[in-house]
Amino acid sequence: MSLIDDFISKHHLPESFREVATNHYLPLCQQVKNWRSEKKNSSKEPLILGMNGAQGTGKSTLADFIAEVLIDEDGAEVAVLSIDDFYLNLEDRQRLAKDIHPLLTTRGVPGTHDLPLAFKTMNALIAGEAGVSLPRFAKSVDDRAPEDVWPITDGPVDVIILEGWCVGSVPEEEASLKESINELESEEDQAAYWRTYVNDCLKGEYQILYGLLDKLILLKAPNFECVYNWRLEQEQKLRAKVGHEASGIMNEVQIARFIQHYERLTRHNLAVLPDVADQVLLLKPDHSISDNK
Repeated sequence: MSLIDDFISKHHLPESFREVATNHYLPLCQQVKNWRSEKKNSSKEPLILGMNGAQGTGKSTLADFIAEVLIDEDGAEVAVLSIDDFYLNLEDRQRLAKDIHPLLTTRGVPGTHDLPLAFKTMNALIAGEAGVSLPRFAKSVDDRAPEDVWPITDGPVDVIILEGWCVGSVPEEEASLKESINELESEEDQAAYWRTYVNDCLKGEYQILYGLLDKLILLKAPNFECVYNWRLEQEQKLRAKVGHEASGIMNEVQIARFIQHYERLTRHNLAVLPDVADQVLLLKPDHSISDNK
């Protein structure tokens, strides 16, 4: 069985994934290998690869695929992290909602991540430490997973992959924050306090975190309108996996409101990150890839 066959089977992917993997993901893996070689020639530190994409673009799948290729073909040690795994726990977000703005209860935007934990984890991996615990977040219950289920690295890693919808994002100009762009902002953030707080957070330590990245890959959605359908697909898969009783799983109405928290920065990413990223995969509405940059 080939690596692609095995990956499709293990991740329960459709047969259409084979074309994407063969024509786009494998060439990208070769590019990552080249980047790794370049880094090894100048530093003993691991290659740090960032991956940005709106919800449902396949970031986790691509990150896992790159990791498996590097492990299988190069014998590399790879640590895969999601910015989602560094969300503040529910209690801390509820405290933010009380102290700063109610919308901060909802995970996702800059300001709702545990950046000290992110820096602690990244710095340990960069330093070549063994036995580093990789945090995990349980979306089905909207809270951090218990530490005893966090994976632990075997030894020093060669490549770190950090994926997430706001990885590599840059802040907006303050003037652009004044006008609401959706119902959530117009009804629940009339004074623009929440979105200004989010943008201010993004200006600060998030830029230091993203400054650790050696390279950035962008999975570019065709438009924001695709994101709702893709996010709905994700939630349906999660429901099928964990069952209907999981408290953190959303229905269609909840998802429609949920993604409005992400809309402003997602639209900003679609506009500016193609000129920032080192590699861009242009996605079609059916998740196939039209071209590479």
